[in-house]
Formats: sequence, C-alpha cells, structure tokens
Amino acid sequence: MTDLVIRALDASDAHLFDTLPDPLDAASAHARTTHRPDWKRIALRGDRVVARGAWWGGPHDTSPVNVNWFDVAEGEEEAGAELLRTAPHRVELELNLPSDWRDDPATRAAGETRLRAARAAGYQVLVERFMYRWTPASGLPPRPGRLTCAPEPDDEVFLDALRRIHSATLDAHALRAIAEGGLEQAAREELDFFHWCPSPREWWQVAHAPDGTLAGIHIPAHNPSGPCVGFIGVLPEHRGHGYAADLLAECTHYLVERGADAIAAATDQGNIPMATAFARAGYPVVRERINLVPSQDDARPGQDA
Repeated sequence: MTDLVIRALDASDAHLFDTLPDPLDAASAHARTTHRPDWKRIALRGDRVVARGAWWGGPHDTSPVNVNWFDVAEGEEEAGAELLRTAPHRVELELNLPSDWRDDPATRAAGETRLRAARAAGYQVLVERFMYRWTPASGLPPRPGRLTCAPEPDDEVFLDALRRIHSATLDAHALRAIAEGGLEQAAREELDFFHWCPSPREWWQVAHAPDGTLAGIHIPAHNPSGPCVGFIGVLPEHRGHGYAADLLAECTHYLVERGADAIAAATDQGNIPMATAFARAGYPVVRERINLVPSQDDARPGQDA
C-alpha cells in the first residue's frame, strides 16, 4: 500500500479537500460555514485523498474552537485516526450527520466508520445532539405572554442565573465543566460564549414570572454563520410550568424582528424538556451531531494541547 502523507492545505491547494466523497452530506451542513484553508488537513495515498479534517473558529480566533468536518474513505479508518492524532490542535470534534442517520445502512456505515477512526485517535463521545433550523415556513410560535422579558446590562445577573440553572442541568457540556471546575466554571464558559458571539450585548434577556421573580434567561444571538438561539435557561424553582417554550418563543420573535429569516439551534438528545420545547415551537430537526472530546481530557474545547 502506498505510504500515507498527511499535510495541511493552503489557498493554492484547498480544492483537494473537496475531492473526497461526501456520503453524509457535510457540505450542505457547512454551506454557511467559513473554513480557513490553513486549518484544513488531508491524508493522501499517492494522489488520492483518503481522509480530511477542517478545524474551525470565529473570524477573530487565533486557534480553532473545534474540528467540525471529519471524513474518512472506506477502509481508511487508520488514516483518519492518524490525521487527528498528528494535528497541532487537540480540540473537540463534531461529527455532523443526517437526521435519523442510523436508519439508513449507507449513512450508518459512514457515520460508524468516522466514529471508529475518532476513537482510535483517542476521542470519546461526550453527547449526541439534535440540530434545528427554524424558517418562516414553520410559522412563528405563539407568545404565551406569561413572562416579562427585558435586557439586563449587568453580567453578574447572568452569571448568578447561570450558576442556578446549571445546579440542576441536563446539558453534557455544562456537566463536564462542573466536573472540572464547579458551577463557576460552567457559568463562566456560557458567559464567555455569549460574549464571543458577534451579536450585540444588548440583546441578552432576563425573564420574570408573574410574581416578579426571575424565572429564566434567553440569549438571541448571531454566531459567525447567522442567527441562532444562543441559550435558553429556566431557574430550577420555576421548572415544571413549560417556561422553556415561552423563552424559546420570545427568542424566536426577537430574532425575526431583527431580520432573521432562518434560526439555528441545538440541544442534547437526552434533554427531553428542551427537545419538547423546540418541537412545540416548530423547530424541525435538520441534522444530528455527535460531540467527541479527547479521552485523556488533555484539552478543553477551543484550547490547544
């Protein structure tokens, strides 16, 4: 067998990345994503691309946040593993998959091939997620009007709310942060993400219940690819009233009022209350995602090893 060559790309040969077949339709999933050519890597046997990876970050990031495109040719799992092992950045890996990908033999085989390659490279599954995309065809969700939403300029108010929300969370990334550094780390990671988004700080919203107490927060946002639901959170003492759906409706209306004609969102598949809220609000599942992290836990998402 021809020796394997792994190398980074640049603007002159970035086209090589697109020569590998795309059975999981990752190209359409990344239609709004900008990848830097020099953060793309390929594995070659002769002149044939047998594995590829695209590391991604925001326009002002100096190092990648994650690997969000990873493909392996049939029979080349070890090449894919070596591509990840030898990368200069050890960050979270996202496998973007069609919805219900396990129901079709071809997409199931392709997805499992990539999972085996990632595991061989020292990654382990953290969580599987639903990816949503709201469009006007879904109709605007009704606004129950039970909560009073307003901007809040004080970051400490959001930090306190995030600590309380994450004290009883189903979110796998938050639980990982809590295991590493407690509620403070989990809350600050969320706040850092809100600040990282290019949307205005003034958009962040607190929500009060009819009795005047803080019930939750919602963060309408833009990520580098467009409008998104940045965060929906209900304080533990206010759960059981369906307020997540209220917050999601408010967030959707807020973004549409500011010009959004499509809104991206995501939640862990095990977060049944939030998945139910998305279904009620008319957000269809358009993709699934598997998030994997280095098994040695030698890097946090967005940090180099």
